[in-house]
Amino acid sequence: MSKFMLLNGPNLNLLGSREPEIYGSTTLDEVEKELCSKASISGHQLLCYQSNAEHDLVEQIHLAKEENIKCIIFNPGAFTHSSIAIRDALSGVGIPFIEVHISNIYSREDFRQKSFLSDIAEGVVSGLGVEGYALALESGIKKFS
Repeated sequence: MSKFMLLNGPNLNLLGSREPEIYGSTTLDEVEKELCSKASISGHQLLCYQSNAEHDLVEQIHLAKEENIKCIIFNPGAFTHSSIAIRDALSGVGIPFIEVHISNIYSREDFRQKSFLSDIAEGVVSGLGVEGYALALESGIKKFS
């Protein structure tokens, strides 16, 4: 059994009610339950965490190393476009991660089109709705378990 981690950044706790025309109507709780089930069926464990605070996400990334996490599935939200601290944490622990975005960040506002993380990610899933999480997890399990 391998362990994986799902991290979600700021405002993703509002999934299901925040701008449903962009992010859909599925809640974060529903996403987490579905992914935990998929991981379990595959014989693996998925740890889930969401925070609106940059330092909490950095701490979870550090914890991932202690927990022997094989791959992080990460939707950094707005920190995608602003956080060097999160980038440094991901680089520092050396755990592969897959960057996930519900919307297509490359078809949105200019400031959303630059990711501080994509160039160090194993892969990026962007614009496929919440289904992108499942694709990222499946890929992570295939490649890193």
